[in-house]
Amino acid sequence: MILLEMEPMASAIGVSIPVLRFILCFVATIPVSFFHRFVPCTNGRHIYAAISGAVLSYMSFGLSSNFHFLVPMLLGYASMVFCRPYCGIITFFLAFGYLIGCHVYYMSGDAWKKGGMDATGALMVISLKIISSVMNYQDGLLKEEDLREAQKKNHLLKLPSLLEYFGYCLCCGSHFAGPVYEIKDYLVWTERNGIWKPSDKGQPSPFGATLRAILQAGLCMGLYIYLVPLFPISKFLDPVYHEWGFWTRLGYQYMASFTARCKYYFIWSISEVAILVSGFGFSGWTDMTNPPKPQWDRAKNVDILGVELAKSSVQIPLVWNIQVSTWLRHYVYERLIQKGRKPDFFQLLATQTVSAVWHGLYPGYIIFFVQSALMIAGSRVIYRWHQATSSAQFQKMLVFMNFVYTLLVLNYSAVGFMVLSLHETLTAYGSVYYIGSIVPILVLLLGKMIQPAKPVRSRAKKEE
Repeated sequence: MILLEMEPMASAIGVSIPVLRFILCFVATIPVSFFHRFVPCTNGRHIYAAISGAVLSYMSFGLSSNFHFLVPMLLGYASMVFCRPYCGIITFFLAFGYLIGCHVYYMSGDAWKKGGMDATGALMVISLKIISSVMNYQDGLLKEEDLREAQKKNHLLKLPSLLEYFGYCLCCGSHFAGPVYEIKDYLVWTERNGIWKPSDKGQPSPFGATLRAILQAGLCMGLYIYLVPLFPISKFLDPVYHEWGFWTRLGYQYMASFTARCKYYFIWSISEVAILVSGFGFSGWTDMTNPPKPQWDRAKNVDILGVELAKSSVQIPLVWNIQVSTWLRHYVYERLIQKGRKPDFFQLLATQTVSAVWHGLYPGYIIFFVQSALMIAGSRVIYRWHQATSSAQFQKMLVFMNFVYTLLVLNYSAVGFMVLSLHETLTAYGSVYYIGSIVPILVLLLGKMIQPAKPVRSRAKKEE
């Protein structure tokens, strides 16, 4: 009966019933998170967070979803209890292994393209939460001088209770699409300590930031609904597409990529609303204004203008899927850098490979993230040239060059992320003569041949 009632609504907005059910449960995270503010005691808030998350998962994906979440959650907790010195690395491989198994079993990418839904997207977020909390507990054994800044901030000296851990993993449905956040922050917020401790100033109102996120979500959904029939990804295999000129095909790739990004902008804006209305989105007061203003960065997962107008590929991880990019930096990239040595291309490639595997084992994902590593490395070369020149005109030219380079390679590479299959990815790339793969490689080769001297201020700073 309910399915019959949902059918006209699903048809009206052009989605399948499973997708509509997910959207309704996803939007329901907003009122569910709002009511978290009024739960009276700390343990009550943990119970509310865990149960509400489990119920929303059940309503969206069915009972099996919670069983899938339970397996890596219990494995991670058991590793903390029984093998603390190695629990982080054990959980990293166990959680990723289980996630990869689910990716292979469900082949979610194909299902999503056909209008199906399953719990692997939520499992992706929970896996990162599990790994970070366990690694932070392992870090609690290290000496202060051996910890990086992020580790000093997030390490755990005490084992979280099972209730705290479950509440963190499932909190009010935030596992649907993130954002990923640290268990230490969750515990302080739930206990109403730290920046959330009641004071004479009172707690700042989140409703201004919430309204902005709601308007952003509405605009992005409107754009997506309007653009997706005009720029379907199925067009890349259409003979008509291959009859177009080079610039038209390249322009179509840009518009198809932008359309896909609008979907993610909508999803992350809704998840931002849910975190903001709970009060957890508050991240402190600014020091630069008088009187201080509240900041709401904790829930922010994307800077739309930062992505669309990025002047450098290096900026993309800082403005796109921000919380996952932060997770990858703290739990993969930084931990692969040996003490006393500088990072190189290996750390970047390894981080992008982990990100690819986290998304799924489709060739399109793997190619996209390898491309991303090349794209970022090429952008760094252009930036080094920019830093080394003293000519203002040449600097402006290199800034513009880096902007065009990022625009070209990002939107070309994103096609693989959208179509997923090897055949479709290579067909789309081949239709523009692999320009987005050739350009980064050429820039890297030029970077080997044209190695500018370090800028004067860097040398002076070093001498100081």
